[in-house]
Formats: sequence, structure tokens, C-alpha cells
Amino acid sequence: METPHKVGHGPDGSETVEHAHGLTGACSHHHVDMEDTSGSRLLLTLGLNFIIPVAQVIGGVYANSMALISDATHNFSDFVAILIAYIAHRIGKQGASFQNTFGYKRAEILAATINVAILIGASAFIIYEAVERFYHPQAVFGNVVILMAGVGILGNGLSAWLLHRDSKHSLNVRGAFLHMLGDLLTSVMVLVSGVVLIFRPWYWLDPLLSILIVVFILKNCLSILKASAGILMNATPEGLNLEEIKNFLEQIPGVCGTHYLHAWNISASSIGFSCHVEVLDQQVSKTEKLGETIRHKLFHRFGIDHPVLQFETGSCGNGGVLCEISCGGAING
Repeated sequence: METPHKVGHGPDGSETVEHAHGLTGACSHHHVDMEDTSGSRLLLTLGLNFIIPVAQVIGGVYANSMALISDATHNFSDFVAILIAYIAHRIGKQGASFQNTFGYKRAEILAATINVAILIGASAFIIYEAVERFYHPQAVFGNVVILMAGVGILGNGLSAWLLHRDSKHSLNVRGAFLHMLGDLLTSVMVLVSGVVLIFRPWYWLDPLLSILIVVFILKNCLSILKASAGILMNATPEGLNLEEIKNFLEQIPGVCGTHYLHAWNISASSIGFSCHVEVLDQQVSKTEKLGETIRHKLFHRFGIDHPVLQFETGSCGNGGVLCEISCGGAING
């Protein structure tokens, strides 16, 4: 029998297909992206970020510019970061298995965390080079610096543009996008310093601008790290209020009450949810229509695409929003 489905829109605005599966005592609801271009965009970005550092190293050695060489080193770290993001994306495309029943989407969350670590390492290198240049300024060929910085701006700008759309709903791609954005800003700063150096020997400008870029990069790293940690800890997704969901569900005809609510991110773009639903004493088959109504409303109101519902005729435990068993006997706000 073909699984019923319908087309709708997910919480991130992407077009989705909903699949409903009837189970005894539990129901699930999924959505999948109708168009996934993350892989091809990551692959294109990977190629660009191999060419850019090679060109910048050659130009940096010729121009005697540590700014260009350090920028190339940072760009090569981005090549590694994009490679990690691409591999994680490919792993995440695998379906569920008996060993990993939710699939492998969280491989992308791990990749985002690894990329934050790479960014922090690259930032430390930039700061080290900046301090060195403060104390030991060297004359450079401004014209060559400008040319090579222009190559970086073109390549990094194109890479950032390729990843921008998918970065809105994927932490993995967002980490890669942040690398590209940081590189774009770095290349712009190198270009500005190259122009200035043609007219003024202000060698302190380049390291100063590099440190400002590092501050920007680290600020965004913290936001990605916070989001990754929340997903790995099964924290309630940002923007969801369990009390609001409970009140919303209890307004649905046929629902006498709800308790033991749990919500978590299966991946950056998929939300899991479970709860106990109190109904009048009736045959299990009669709860199927109510279950479908609840799944539909949860998806379109809260973006919850993987709900699991347990129907029962009375409140169990303390009947509260959270489960005191899963919380070790204590409910914390």
C-alpha cells in the first residue's frame, strides 16, 4: 500500500513532502527537501578553495608578502573545512539503519563543530602572524598583493554566494559559509592594505585589520558552537515552547490532555517530538484520525516533522509537561 503524502512548506520555507505512517500507539511524520543542492555547491566551493591558496602562495613568495602567505594558509584550512563538510553531507544522505534509527544527519552537526575548531585554529595563526608583523614590519610589493587579493575576493565571494542559501537551514553549510565569509573579508583587507602600501608605508594597517577580522570570525563561531551543542544535547529547539505546544494540543477536539512532552533536533532542519495524549476510552483504530490531525497541526504550526504520540485514557506519573523519570525525579526549569 502506498504511503500517503502531501506537499507543504517546512519551517525554513523549503518545499517539503509529508509522509504519514500509522503505528499502534505511536505515529511519525516526516518531511524531506524537494531540492537538495548542498552537495553540488559544496563540491564547487571545494574546487575553488584549492585553486585560490595555490595562486596566493606563489604570489606571496614572489611579492615577499607574509599577508598573502598567511591568507593562503587560512584559505587552505578552508579547503580542509569544506572537504569535511562535503564528506559529512554525503554521510548524512544515508537513510536510517538498525544501528542508527534516526539516520546519519548528525554527522553534519559534528562536522560543523570540527569546522569551528579549525576556524579557531586559523584565527590563532592569524593573530600570531599579526603580532609578528607589528614588531617586524617588512616591505612588500603592493601591486602583486592587490592582484592576488583580487583573486581571493573573486573566489571567496563566489564560494560565499554558492553556500549562502543552504547556510540558512544547515549548520554544516553555515560553518563552511562562515569560512568563506571570513576569507572574503580577509582578502578585502589585504587588498586595502596593498593599495595603502603603494602610497604610504603604514605596515601596521595589515595586522590591525587582520585582528578585527578574527574578532568577527570568533563571534560567529560561538553562535555555531552554541547551536551544535544544543542539538547534540537534545535541547528543546530554539523558538519552541513546550507549554505553548501543550496548550495548543489540548484545544484539539478529542484530546482530553497531554503530558510528558519532549522536543529535540534530529538534525539542524528536522525536529523530533514525543508526548502522551489522553483520550476517552475507545478502540485504538479510532485514534488514527485524531493522530493524523495532531501530526498535521504540529507540522504546520510548529515545524515539527517527526512526532511520536502515545495515546492513553488517563494521566500517568505526575501528568506534567516533562517526565520526572527522564529528568531523574526532579523537574528543572
